[in-house]
Amino acid sequence: MVLSICNLYHVFCLSTVSMFLNTLTPKFYVALTGTSSLISGLILIFEWWYFRKYGTSFIEQVSVSHLRPLLGGVDNSSSNNSNTSNGDADSSRQSVSECKVWRNPLNLFRGAEYNRYTWVTGREPLTYYDMNLSAQDHQTFFTCDSDHIRPADASKDPKHLLQISVEHNTLFVLSGILIVKVCATAYILLAEEEATTIVEAEKLFKQALKVGEGCYRRSQQLQHHGSQYEAQHRRDTNVLVYIKRRLAMCSRKLGRTREAVKMMRDLMKEFPLLSMFNIHENLLESLLELQNYADVQAVLAKYDDISLPKSATICYTAALLKARAVSDKFSPEAASRRGLSTAEMNAVEAIHRAVEFNPHVPKYLLEMKSLILPPEHILKRGDSEAIAYAFFHLQHWKRVEGALNLLHCTWEGTFRMIPYPLEKGHLFYPYPICTETADRELLPMFHEVSVYPKKELPFFILFTAGLCSFTAMLALLTHQFPELMGVFAKAFLGTLFAPLNFIMEKVESILPSGLWHQLTRI
Repeated sequence: MVLSICNLYHVFCLSTVSMFLNTLTPKFYVALTGTSSLISGLILIFEWWYFRKYGTSFIEQVSVSHLRPLLGGVDNSSSNNSNTSNGDADSSRQSVSECKVWRNPLNLFRGAEYNRYTWVTGREPLTYYDMNLSAQDHQTFFTCDSDHIRPADASKDPKHLLQISVEHNTLFVLSGILIVKVCATAYILLAEEEATTIVEAEKLFKQALKVGEGCYRRSQQLQHHGSQYEAQHRRDTNVLVYIKRRLAMCSRKLGRTREAVKMMRDLMKEFPLLSMFNIHENLLESLLELQNYADVQAVLAKYDDISLPKSATICYTAALLKARAVSDKFSPEAASRRGLSTAEMNAVEAIHRAVEFNPHVPKYLLEMKSLILPPEHILKRGDSEAIAYAFFHLQHWKRVEGALNLLHCTWEGTFRMIPYPLEKGHLFYPYPICTETADRELLPMFHEVSVYPKKELPFFILFTAGLCSFTAMLALLTHQFPELMGVFAKAFLGTLFAPLNFIMEKVESILPSGLWHQLTRI
């Protein structure tokens, strides 16, 4: 009795569905597809508006915030916003032009290093734009208006500055040999351009130091006798600081790191106001080589100030020190289970801060992109700065156990925090738009310039856009060809239910006819 009732109910349902499908008119399909297109379009508009305002998909946000906790997940993606006020103050204090080009504090020696690369590979590591900027720097730092040839009248070729720096016939050419009498700037250019090894460059810089110190003492005594003497003293000061800094870099390259650190410290004490050379970045790199992390922290405490302009060296060195405290025991699986500790959170925030300042560095540190020789000038927050930093600091990150692993696990989270970096930042001012153009001028043609990673649209926005387009197309086709689309809809539904009907028939053929009756009796 029960079996017959079930069979009758099944036949009744099938007949009802069949009669319903047969009585549907084309207008119904037009209304159905039109309504579906309208609803999906409204969802798309709302998702796009929410994404533009908050940087994430509404459906994704609801899933993470409400469904994930119900399933036992822990959301560790929320970041501490306690430093937001500091970031706002930092951005308000930034007075530097967006695309100002800076002298690379760790630039290589052109004769001993850049030219050697050209001899081996046949490629030019420096662009004309970069070398032209160096020539302008030499004219600015090593000449003054009292010289016989003014900078404005001089050639832009760096080697022609040998003529600019000559005063009172101090250069003579005898039998093709260049002889320098008392010109410190000529010694500098010889060390930079003509010396083929660091040892030769160091010898020439030591000779330049003797001459430069004498000129500095003479101009120091006369600096208050007029504007002309004051300009000469400023020029001689720049020359002396440049010589001492390059001598310290020679010592660093020749393995005498402690001697280099002492020379840099003495130079910073003697000339504390000359920050244009950024000697503290040379000092940080040398201290990291000595693994003297306490002194590195002391230098950072002085120069990582809210009122001072930042650099990749400052931000990533601070991140390295905080990562060093937790990286040896850090595990992504363990952190996802128990959550981040206070020290781990500080390290992650420091990495996010560094990546926000310059997002191109991690790919070089993680060796996802090949390094090249750094240019002589860099653009802060650009690819050129990332190359210059990673070229000298990659070894320091490798030396700290687990630091690169922590960087690999956390650096991409910055882009989820800042979905629109060109419009607003989190801790820094918005990312400059002009960096890509300037980097292409600074970096050689054979290098692929890195650009800011653009945030991809969430899946649900793409899904709703596709659904809206598909249903709108169906509505249009149904309106234009109602009978044909009705036949197509019936065929589609029949095809959709065909596998289910096939399975039901197989099940009925396999099971005994009286099984259901026996089960109902039990």
